[in-house]
Amino acid sequence: MNYSKQRELVLKTLQENMIHPTADQVYELMRKEMPKISLATVYRNLNQLAEKGIIHRISGLNGSVHFDHNIEKHYHFICTKCNKVYDVPYRVAPDLAQKLAEYTGLEAESYDVAFRGICNHCKNLN
Repeated sequence: MNYSKQRELVLKTLQENMIHPTADQVYELMRKEMPKISLATVYRNLNQLAEKGIIHRISGLNGSVHFDHNIEKHYHFICTKCNKVYDVPYRVAPDLAQKLAEYTGLEAESYDVAFRGICNHCKNLN
């Protein structure tokens, strides 16, 4: 993958904003530093980075595609009140694919797990 200032800024934006942003959110964040960047450029670079395995594309969080710079194995927790997405360590359930194979005979090539509930911040607001 060739060097691109825009691609570098996309990656930097994801690393500095651990909110699992959508492409539109990345675009808005990037415009502060690169006002003339187009939304199409942001989408193209996000998709290229995801295809190369440099970032992770997350589907199904709230009907939108989100992006995550953390490519280590992990799960997600989505707050049903504030919609914030939290990383959940892989060690919480490290053998899901193995258990799937044991119980069903099915072999998972990949999987995305998202827990849903109320985050600590929202619980403390009540």
